[in-house]
Amino acid sequence: MRLTNMVITSSRVFTRACSIEDALLKAVTAKGSVRDRTVIVLMLHTGVRVHEVCQLKREHLTLNKRSGSMQVHGKRNKYRDVPLNATARKALADYLPTVPRDNPYLFPSEKTGQALTERGLGYLIKKYARAANLAHLRPHDLRHRFGYRMAQVVPLHRLAQIMGHDSLDTTMIYIKSTQADLEQAVEKIAWM
Repeated sequence: MRLTNMVITSSRVFTRACSIEDALLKAVTAKGSVRDRTVIVLMLHTGVRVHEVCQLKREHLTLNKRSGSMQVHGKRNKYRDVPLNATARKALADYLPTVPRDNPYLFPSEKTGQALTERGLGYLIKKYARAANLAHLRPHDLRHRFGYRMAQVVPLHRLAQIMGHDSLDTTMIYIKSTQADLEQAVEKIAWM
């Protein structure tokens, strides 16, 4: 199952998407560390790229009670500020006390203490995806989940800014309808 082809526009698809995210979070909460849960929550609630998560440092975070953001080093050496919602802020607030102060990276590798690698993050996501019976889930799919959810409630130009897209054409993938959505829309004007 590939989440990148799923668009949330009908309530049936939305419920399925939420159950996928819930299943992944349930698996990491039951079997994972605080670090692993925070990584997954952060990816689902910010839409950051895999390499952006791996390079995050404590100094990139601004956390307050009612607001927060993180400065992300994205593609082509561009920086952007990504807002943090209450769920992401809570996960980070619970996690930060467990990170050694002398380690500059927000998500250090448990083996080396250095920055978590993209490969290590891929392994982490796969491990919990398998535990949640979502074997084909990839790390980048979490970014797509964020994009699909946000496209339903945020203007496209804002979503592009949050996700670090240079072009609105790139962001447009999150608003394309599925065949079922189109059929449902046409049925709304049927008379008889």
